[in-house]
Amino acid sequence: MQYDIRGGNFPVVICTLDKGEKMITEKGSMTWMTPNMQMETQGGGIGKMFSKAFSGESMFQNIYTAAGGPGMIAFGSSFPGKIIPIEVGPGKEWILQKSSFLASESGVNLDIFFNKKFGAGLFGGEGFIMQRLSGRGIAFAEIDGELIEYQLQAGQQMIIDTGYVAGFESSVSIDIQQVKGMKNKLLGGEGLFNTVLTGPGRIWLQTMPISGVAGAIQPYIVTAG
Repeated sequence: MQYDIRGGNFPVVICTLDKGEKMITEKGSMTWMTPNMQMETQGGGIGKMFSKAFSGESMFQNIYTAAGGPGMIAFGSSFPGKIIPIEVGPGKEWILQKSSFLASESGVNLDIFFNKKFGAGLFGGEGFIMQRLSGRGIAFAEIDGELIEYQLQAGQQMIIDTGYVAGFESSVSIDIQQVKGMKNKLLGGEGLFNTVLTGPGRIWLQTMPISGVAGAIQPYIVTAG
């Protein structure tokens, strides 16, 4: 598979496949394709489908195969930002926010990642249920706004508003901590909890999470009735 990412604020990734090669997506992100791309919708077993339903994700995958010869298929982003290629392999697993996964080669496994720490599970919201990419191949992730990358050393930490976490290598650990001080909690306007990422490993932050945009425009929405 070869790919080309094009576009500005609403990018697409155009994938060129050899005969028999497959691409997988979990949502309606296909934008255009050649006529020989065959689509098949599959589930992932009862247990896996249940975990996806619990997390709010689609229970099914759309598998596109280049039949009879080379094919082309494009996947588009659903929000202003970027499409980032991720090389997945042994020792190169990634954890993404649950809405980031766009598409991947068939060798990439997409699973639900539940944060097992008590604080994150109780208060984490967006950071509690995420996506794990494993296996081998190229995957594509959607980033809301711009992408900022940091390389954390062992034990080095970054405190982040949860919605700004786009993803991180599986070597990075995640937890949730309370904002300190009652006045800060009640008057600070920054929420009650932040995400704490601890190295070693790379972390990806996004500058315009859709949750933040929704919160910014909510006061201006007039409810009928």
